[in-house]
Amino acid sequence: MSHDNVNNLIRLNKAIAATGFCSRRKADEYIFSGCVFVNNIIETNPARHIRFERDVISVDGKTLEKPHKFTCILLHKPVHVVCTLNDPQGRPTIIDILPKKYKQIRLYPVGRLDYFSEGLLLLTNDGQLAQRLMHPRYHQPKTYEVLVRGNVSEKKLMTIRNGMHLTDGDDVDPLEVEATALPSGNTQLRMVLCQGLNRQIRRMCRDLGLIILRLRRIAQGILRLGDLPYGSVRPLTPMEYLDLRKSVNLSH
Repeated sequence: MSHDNVNNLIRLNKAIAATGFCSRRKADEYIFSGCVFVNNIIETNPARHIRFERDVISVDGKTLEKPHKFTCILLHKPVHVVCTLNDPQGRPTIIDILPKKYKQIRLYPVGRLDYFSEGLLLLTNDGQLAQRLMHPRYHQPKTYEVLVRGNVSEKKLMTIRNGMHLTDGDDVDPLEVEATALPSGNTQLRMVLCQGLNRQIRRMCRDLGLIILRLRRIAQGILRLGDLPYGSVRPLTPMEYLDLRKSVNLSH
């Protein structure tokens, strides 16, 4: 979610939900029961479009506050970019590749992808949300597509599924993995991580003798990379932002 989202047209039921007052379904109930007013006029159509910048919504006599104007964006991080605000080695950073309007806002990455990895990266200036998302208690599943050279034996897949002890000391919990043999002779792995060890996939593949050709994060919790172009960004929708906060027990 960004400053722009607050000013966009949005359906009334979604607008009520985006304030954190209630769910969209509950908002429909309030609207149909005649308890919702827009600019002091009763409104019974949940599809009515409003703008937070100009319209005042009240439910059961309570005036709803606009959603916080935090900025929360998804970046399709390219390879050869570091997830820091500056780099002593002079390598490109995520801030360097952001559109100008986002460079003017101090955004921080939520977690990291290493220099040679790509895919979904969340950036925000909502400090409370970022802290929750990075706290082990609220750790959310992350899904990766991992292209490895050659075939992957069933024995190695079972090792991943059963959990493994890494040579550098960490224990990896059992995780979900699917393997697809490609016409090129290589293998596409789809792995879902719920643990969050540093460089976990690369260390696992190292110990299993698997050579990674490409590593891409395609999902994090409720968020999906989808068809977001390589190197591009998009703001979270109001509902994505609300649902993301709810997923870490933040109601507003």
